[in-house]
Amino acid sequence: MRGRIVLVVLLLVINLFLLVRLIWSNQGVFAYLELKGRYTSLQQKIDDVDRKSLDLSQEIRKLKSDKGYQEKVVREQMNFVKKDELLYIFPDENGQPGGEGTDER
Repeated sequence: MRGRIVLVVLLLVINLFLLVRLIWSNQGVFAYLELKGRYTSLQQKIDDVDRKSLDLSQEIRKLKSDKGYQEKVVREQMNFVKKDELLYIFPDENGQPGGEGTDER
């Protein structure tokens, strides 16, 4: 009878030890949930980068093939004008002239 009690107590201690390791160890449930959250976050970042990469590759393709789009981009970003055109650059809220090609001294 005494041997059975010792065996039951020993098995209970082992089960408690295993339960604690299952939940709070470096490879337990909480660590798994943290890793799962990090995986989801990284997967979202990868999806965002893939989407941005696709957008950029489509824009590159358009820039290489579409002359109208090339002209539009050059005019908007570099303030280029055609012959006999005037370009007006208005200052922004800070009083600085706008546009990317302006000198900011």
